[in-house]
Amino acid sequence: MGRPAATLQPPRPRLVASLLSVRNWQQLGKFCVVGAVGYLINLAVYDALLHAGLHYLLAATCSFLVAVTSNYTWNRLWTFRAQRGHVGIQGMRFFVVAVVALGANLVLLQLMITLGTSKVVGQAIAIVLVTPLNFVGNKLWSFRLRK
Repeated sequence: MGRPAATLQPPRPRLVASLLSVRNWQQLGKFCVVGAVGYLINLAVYDALLHAGLHYLLAATCSFLVAVTSNYTWNRLWTFRAQRGHVGIQGMRFFVVAVVALGANLVLLQLMITLGTSKVVGQAIAIVLVTPLNFVGNKLWSFRLRK
């Protein structure tokens, strides 16, 4: 006898509650504002380093370090203010999430450039594509609430 047909499972209550939470959407909005500032910082530093003659992957790494410092500071002080824990532990976690996002960013940047996109446009697209990964990692790990 075969296996029974799969039944459609209702969404998990916690997931639905998270999606309906005004607080989560407000945090996402703040995260995006901080990210937009970091995005501009990243692109400005990246462009300046390219003009200074750095290889685009090294320029992307350096601009990332500048932007991630700004992003951590503003996310800690504003976006996830209610979830502030130990600055060193949260900073380390934020940095780990950021390094994972940087790895994804560099892979996407290399792909964009291989496909013929300009270096600055490729970086702009790569940053946008890794933003959801970055938010989820920081929301669920770096700045998670302790209960």
